[in-house]
Amino acid sequence: MASPSTLSMQNLLARMNPTHFAAPVLILMILAMMVLPLPPFILDLFFTFNIAISILVLMVAVNTQKTLDFSVFPTVLLVTTLLRLSLNVASTRVVLLEGHNGPDAAGKVIEAFGIFLVGGNFAVGIIVFLILVVINFVVITKGAGRVAEVAARFTLDAMPGKQMAIDADLNAGLIGEEDARQRRQDISRESEFYGSMDGASKFVRGDAIAGIVIMLLNLVGGLIVGLFLHDMGLATAAKTYTLLTIGDGLVAQIPGLIISIAAGLVVTRVSDDRNVGEQVVTQIFRSPRAMGITAAIIGLLGIIPGMPNLVFILLAGGIGYLAWRMAQREQRLAAIPPVKVAPTAVPEAVEASWNDVAPLDVLGLEVGYRLIPLVDKSQDGELLRRIRGIRKKFAQEVGFLVSPVHIRDNLELKPNAYRILLKGVEVGAGEAYAGQLLAINPGRVAGTLSGTTTVDPAFGLPAIWIDAGQREKAQAYGYTVVDASTVVATHLNHLILTHAGELLGRQEVQQLLDHLGKEMPKLVEDLVPKILPLGTLQKVLQSLLDEGVHIRDMRTVIETLADHATRTQIADDLLVQVRNALGRAIVQQLFPGSGEMQVMSLDPSLERLLAQAVAGGSENTSFEPGLADTLVRETAAAAQRQESLGLPAVLLVPGSLRLLLSRFLRRTVTQLKVLAHNEVPENRIIKVTSVIGGKT
Repeated sequence: MASPSTLSMQNLLARMNPTHFAAPVLILMILAMMVLPLPPFILDLFFTFNIAISILVLMVAVNTQKTLDFSVFPTVLLVTTLLRLSLNVASTRVVLLEGHNGPDAAGKVIEAFGIFLVGGNFAVGIIVFLILVVINFVVITKGAGRVAEVAARFTLDAMPGKQMAIDADLNAGLIGEEDARQRRQDISRESEFYGSMDGASKFVRGDAIAGIVIMLLNLVGGLIVGLFLHDMGLATAAKTYTLLTIGDGLVAQIPGLIISIAAGLVVTRVSDDRNVGEQVVTQIFRSPRAMGITAAIIGLLGIIPGMPNLVFILLAGGIGYLAWRMAQREQRLAAIPPVKVAPTAVPEAVEASWNDVAPLDVLGLEVGYRLIPLVDKSQDGELLRRIRGIRKKFAQEVGFLVSPVHIRDNLELKPNAYRILLKGVEVGAGEAYAGQLLAINPGRVAGTLSGTTTVDPAFGLPAIWIDAGQREKAQAYGYTVVDASTVVATHLNHLILTHAGELLGRQEVQQLLDHLGKEMPKLVEDLVPKILPLGTLQKVLQSLLDEGVHIRDMRTVIETLADHATRTQIADDLLVQVRNALGRAIVQQLFPGSGEMQVMSLDPSLERLLAQAVAGGSENTSFEPGLADTLVRETAAAAQRQESLGLPAVLLVPGSLRLLLSRFLRRTVTQLKVLAHNEVPENRIIKVTSVIGGKT
């Protein structure tokens, strides 16, 4: 019968897990390598183990789906760095003690890296070693460290909002206590991971510097040992110890480079349900069109005289073949009819209904929790009143009523942040500080203010958030001072005006017609839908709004469409006729009063060239790249000069060019308005201030 002490020892051994000893044994092994001499065979074994563990870490990093799945990576980074340093110490001892006996005195691994990989040429070896160190230290490690630093900062900044979002989901009953606890742990682990990665990257950078220092010490020490202790010639000692030193350096730096690459992959990837390889293949090689264009470009390069034609053409053919196969596969998948799957039985209590399909808000405003007082009715939120005023002013000036702005708080935003949504998509964002004022620099101010430097979210002007006590000082310096509600309201108003065309849907057009029908029932009834479909009318109105033309004068719009819709149903042709009819209002909107119009114009030779380009009448007319670049560049410069003089950036062109130039230039010169000659009233005086394509 076993004694109680024997049984307790057996139970203790049974409870022990071999993995518990892995870390202590590895650390002791690393320390032992620094102080105990190792025979060449054992040194080869450890060098091979170092290479194997670095490759294993890289493969794990590549196949990791989420960053936290490899949360032990900072510790692995530290341990592998210590392992390489201990191997450097052990190999240096062997090189200096046994190096005079030949290139294999320090083991076969160092000999292979020193002779076979660099051809036995110590000059080549030094250059390769230095290149690897530069790649590791300057590029990969520094970049990965910077990414980890920024990620740690953003993760810490987002923690309060994430915690509040978890509490909100818990209070709403969307998640249980266990799920909430797990989410909080994940948030904490994520911040700790990036903080640890930021610190661990410093070890790798130090390891790269240590590799250079160790190489220099090995070279100098080897020459001293060879010359004075073993009576070797200078050339022999230099060649022998240099090759051994280079082999020792390479066998340590290559695993270090692999580990650094793994670190870069871990900190730069975005969490996904797929590993890095699947993400790369599915996101880069998923577009047959992109691959086809690439193949065409490579093929064109391959036919240039003097280029390695065969290589380029072979590669272009391979990429083109892959693009063709992918395109064929997409066509086959598109041709396959969808398989009807019997619906899965769902318990009656949780069965979905049409009530679960919530309509998407056309306009939305989400605010952080510190901005809630601005939109809270119980706290007399100033922003609510301003938004009502914006919608009313927009309806009076532009000519239709936009959808209501749906306001909600979003705990995932920063406390002072807000974002503006158009049909569920963010079109603008910024920060506002309740209780503070925004001092906007219009360009000429007499002094500086103390506060938080920022940028006006609506127009991008430099600005400073200041305390309310600095209002008079800021106004005296020439700043434009507004409160937080005005900042958000101005930004919202600017985006509504910018996206007015998208806000005018068919429902809004029908409501507009119903409103007009009360005053002009016969005119509206005769036009839609008898002569013109509602969709075509919407396109014409959207085009006007996209170019900043108000549609208050709907009587003129409807009468013009009624006159010309019997001859054409093309929206662009109808747009030209409507703009001609609204010419006086368009010009008045740009140049109030009856003074002269100071506009930009095209050089006659450029006009003729553009007229030839559109002579065919194709809807997809395009310009020669050089001409397009020159046109955009000179137009942008002329528009900037106009604005510096306090004048609107208006380009006056022939009617045949107006629509094409407006849509082409509006993408890059957003402040530009393009007018046709026949849109200008006869009584207005025109003065050309800049000529595009000629001397200004």
